[in-house]
Amino acid sequence: MSADDKALDPVLVEVVGSALATIVEEMSETLVKAAFSPNIKERRDCTASLFDAQGRAIAQDEGGSPMHLGSLMGIVDGIRSRFGDDDIREGDVFIGNDPYTGGGSHLPDIVLALPIFVDGEVHAWAASLAHHADFGDRGHAHIFQEAIRIPPVHLIREGVLQQELLEVFLLNCQIPEERKADLNAQQAALRVAQTRYLELVQRYGAEQTSAVARELLDYTERRTRAAIAEMPDGVYAFEDLFDAPELDDELMLRVVITVRGDELHFDFRGNPAQVRASVNVVWTGLYASVYYTVKTLIDPDIAPNAGLYRPVTIVADEGSILNCTAPAAVNGRIETCQRVVDLIQGALVEALPTRVTAASNGAVTGVHFSGYDAVRGRDFVYLETIGGGSGARHNKDGLDGIQVHMTNTSNLPVEALEAEYPLMVEAYELRGGSGGDGEHRGGMGIRRKVRVEAPDVHFWLDTSRQRSQPWGLAGGEPGASSRVELSEDARPVDHGYTVLQPGQTASIETAGAGGYGDPARRSAEARAADVADGRLQG
Repeated sequence: MSADDKALDPVLVEVVGSALATIVEEMSETLVKAAFSPNIKERRDCTASLFDAQGRAIAQDEGGSPMHLGSLMGIVDGIRSRFGDDDIREGDVFIGNDPYTGGGSHLPDIVLALPIFVDGEVHAWAASLAHHADFGDRGHAHIFQEAIRIPPVHLIREGVLQQELLEVFLLNCQIPEERKADLNAQQAALRVAQTRYLELVQRYGAEQTSAVARELLDYTERRTRAAIAEMPDGVYAFEDLFDAPELDDELMLRVVITVRGDELHFDFRGNPAQVRASVNVVWTGLYASVYYTVKTLIDPDIAPNAGLYRPVTIVADEGSILNCTAPAAVNGRIETCQRVVDLIQGALVEALPTRVTAASNGAVTGVHFSGYDAVRGRDFVYLETIGGGSGARHNKDGLDGIQVHMTNTSNLPVEALEAEYPLMVEAYELRGGSGGDGEHRGGMGIRRKVRVEAPDVHFWLDTSRQRSQPWGLAGGEPGASSRVELSEDARPVDHGYTVLQPGQTASIETAGAGGYGDPARRSAEARAADVADGRLQG
C-alpha cells in the first residue's frame, strides 16, 4: 500500500467499493434486458466485470457463474500483450473467445472489453461476457471443430465498427441474427459501465478512485490470509473418478493441498494427459475453479477481486487434462472443473469439517437440441443446463434441484422453451430417491423429459457422474448417478449424440447429492416426511 493509500478514509473505501460493485450489477442487468437469445435473457448465462488499468479484477457481478471468471481472467492481459499502448484508444471495443490467446475458457463464451480513458490514459477496463448458444452439432476431437476462434482483436476501433470482422464471425454462426443482437447487448453493458465509472471519477477524482481500487485488493488479500491462517497447517490429498459421455473410460483425478501459515498451495501434477474430447481445461479454467472453492470454503463474503489470488499458488502439468495446450478441445471444460471442486472439498474435509459439504451432483448437465424449425422457418439451437442435488451439510439437508459450484444460470421456463423451439416438455420434476440418505439428506436431482416436434433434431449431452456417485460424508450414503433415457424408437449415436424424429423423447435425469452422517441418526419425523414427499424410498 502506498503512503497515499494509507490515508484513505475507510468510509470512502466502502462507499466507492459499493459503487464499483453496483456498476457491474447494472452492467449485467443491462445485458440481460437487452439480449435477444433465451440463453441470456431467460437463463442469464452471462457476467460482467471491471478491471484496473493493469487488468486486475476489481469487481465482478455476483449473479454470474464462477466459471465465467476463467473466461475473463486473461482478456485484458491478452489485449495488452497484442496491442501497444498507442493502439488502445478511446472508442475501442475488443472481442475475444480463444482460450489459448487470452480470450476465454471455451469458445461459446464471447468476451467484449472496453478501455475506460481518463485524461487520455486507460484508467480501467469494463468487460462483458455472454455464452452464445450457437455452434451446434460439431465434433470435439480438437478445438478447430468447436467454433470459430477469435483472439483478442478490435471489434470497434475508435468508435468505428469493424464490419468485415463482424461479417466473418456471423458467417460462422448458425443463428447469426441472435449473435448480432446479443453482441449489441454486450456493448450496451459496456457503455453503461463506462458512463457510471466516469461519474465515479468525476465525483471522487481519478487518483482517489484508483487508490480505493488498490485498497480493495489489499483488503481482500488481508481477509483471505486471515481466513487461511485459521486452518490447521498440513498436507491434504484426495482423488475422485471423472466420467463424461465423450470418454470411453473413467479418469482418476487428484490434488494435493498444502496449508502453511496464511498461504495455500494446490498441486495438480500427475493428472491424466489431455484427451481427444472436449473436457480439457485451460489454466484459466483451473484457476477459476480453485479460487471459487477457496472463497466459498474460507469466507464466502470476501469480495470477488484479484486480491483473493495472492495467497494462493497453483501448479499443474502442461498438456494435462487440467492444464491443456493447443489444440485440445475445451467446450465441455466445466464438467471437469466441477470435479476439481469435488477434489478440493474432499481434500479439505479434515481441515474444515463443518464447512465442506458432501459431494453435490458433480456435473453441469447440458442438453443441446438443434435443427431446422419449419413452422418458424429458421434454424434453432437450444441449450439448457439442468440443476441437480447439492450436498448435505454437517447440520442441514442438501438443496434439491439447483445449480451448484461452477455454474449459476437460471432455468429456461417451459413456456419460453416451447414458444421458441419445436420442442415440448412432457415432465419437469424433482427425482425422488436420488438424494443420498444420512442424518442430513443429500439434495435431489431433476428429471426433464423433452419431446421433439421437428425432423432430424440433433440431441447431445454434456454431463458427468453417470458411472460414479456423488460421495457422502461421515457415514452418509452417496447420491444417485445421472442418466438419460431415450424413447424406444430413438437410435443413440456414439458418445451421447442422437438424432431424434418427431414424437421421440429424451428424458434427462441429473445426479442427486451425497448425504451427511449416519442415516440411523436421522429423526423419525424427518424420515416420515422424506418418505411421504417421495424424497427417499420407503
